[in-house]
Amino acid sequence: MAHTAPRRTTFAPRRTGRRHPLVATLMALPLAALLLVVFDGWETVATQASSVGVMLGR
Repeated sequence: MAHTAPRRTTFAPRRTGRRHPLVATLMALPLAALLLVVFDGWETVATQASSVGVMLGR
């Protein structure tokens, strides 16, 4: 068997840990807006937001 050089990855190693909540929200908002428009779910969004608010105690 021929000796080959070890593989090098061109990408930076993936960080472990949690993503900041604001970054996660900004990533999810475009998809949420698209689904809102496509499925015309204004009432559903209002109901879910109200439920989340109650669950958080606001």
